Amino acid sequence: MIEIIGYAGLVLLLGAWVPQTAETLKQGFTPINLPFVILYVTSSFLLAVYAWLQDDMVFFILNALLTLGSGINLYFKLWPRKAAS
Repeated sequence: MIEIIGYAGLVLLLGAWVPQTAETLKQGFTPINLPFVILYVTSSFLLAVYAWLQDDMVFFILNALLTLGSGINLYFKLWPRKAAS
């Protein structure tokens, strides 16, 4: 039963990131601050590793997907497809 609460939080938090990542893919660049994106990718990756080692699947899935999403933003921040307007 408690896992349902965790998975609900996972879905809601991912729901906050999906529109930003979709916008980044659509525009080919992101206006997000570079230091923020670097810290987010790094921290979510480390938290995913920690959750994996703790055998906590809710937080592993959450942080693995957030690492992927913020990694996409980092990629387009470093190598934009188009110039930011």
